[in-house]
Amino acid sequence: MKPQVNIIAVVDVIGALSGSTLLNGNLCMMDDGGENSAHQGTPDLCTVVRPGQVVSWSALAVDLQTPVEIKNISFMPENGSHSSGRAQGQRQDQQPQGQQYNQPHGQAQGVQNGHHSEDDKLDLDVWTGIVPNWLTPGVAYRYRLELQMYEGENSVMHIDTPALMCQ
Repeated sequence: MKPQVNIIAVVDVIGALSGSTLLNGNLCMMDDGGENSAHQGTPDLCTVVRPGQVVSWSALAVDLQTPVEIKNISFMPENGSHSSGRAQGQRQDQQPQGQQYNQPHGQAQGVQNGHHSEDDKLDLDVWTGIVPNWLTPGVAYRYRLELQMYEGENSVMHIDTPALMCQ
C-alpha cells in the first residue's frame, strides 16, 4: 500500500466558464493510488483507498492563464444531498463543512484569507486528509468537489460524483 494517494482535477477552465458546467469534458479526475480506482479520467472517479492512508487533492487548469483552485471538499450525507444548496468556501484556518464522514481537513497552502495574491502559485494548493479506519469496505463515499475559477458571479462550480472507497 502506498502511504499517500494523490487526486488531481484537471479543468478546462475556458470550457467550464463558457458552458457553465464541469461536465461535457471540462473536468478530468485521476489518481495515482494503484488500487484499481474506477472511472479514471472522468468526473465520476472512485478512488480506492485504505484506512490510515493520506489523500491529497489538487487542481490544475488546462488554460494556464486562467487560475483554478479547490474552494471546498465536503462529503455527502447518506441521503446523497447537501442540506444547503451550496457549500461554503474555507479559509486556511477554518474547518471544512460537511463533517458527515469526518472528511479530510482542507489544507489550502498559499491562500491568504481565501483569496490569492498575484504572487501566489495556484498549483501549490493542496487539500489533504487521512482515511478514517471506520469506513465500510466496498462502500463509495461520495464527495462534493467545489472549484473556484478566476473571479466573478459564476466562477464557483461543483460536482457531486467523485468518491472514495475503502478496499
